[in-house]
Amino acid sequence: GLKVDPTATSLEWDLLVYSDSDWAGDKDDRKSVSGYMIFLNGVLICWRSKSQQSVSLSSSEAELYACSEASREIPFIVQILIFLGIPVRLPVQVKVDNIGAIFMTENNTSSSRTRHIDTRYFFVKDMQNDGLCKVDFVRSSDNVSDIATKNVTGEVHDSHLESYSGMAERD
Repeated sequence: GLKVDPTATSLEWDLLVYSDSDWAGDKDDRKSVSGYMIFLNGVLICWRSKSQQSVSLSSSEAELYACSEASREIPFIVQILIFLGIPVRLPVQVKVDNIGAIFMTENNTSSSRTRHIDTRYFFVKDMQNDGLCKVDFVRSSDNVSDIATKNVTGEVHDSHLESYSGMAERD
């Protein structure tokens, strides 16, 4: 569980976000599924798995969509914690397993293939520029939000469960 006692420590609390997508995973309409999981001091506090509203033309685009959906939760959670008097370590780490999506969040490039996702790109880029979040790479095998986007084997599911308990025990 998560015991909220802001007077117990003066240390900053850690918010950690994992996002993932399955590119064109729905066989009927080829829409991707976005998923994210948000941990506060190693405890899962927020998660979501939802079909994207439009068809993504690349895996990087689908991952950027998922990253922006996850990043939208960060200001809300940070403001609640600050209101409660809980210091939060910034920037919040957002873990993504697609190098192309990370590149799009950091670079000011636009092409005919990515122009239609500029809004999501600028949203995440602005959050990074403001020091609110930092998008970092995580290997797919270590991305715990993987189970929110696709069918996984029992072995993969169990390894992610071990990761959850490992996060909570560290803190």
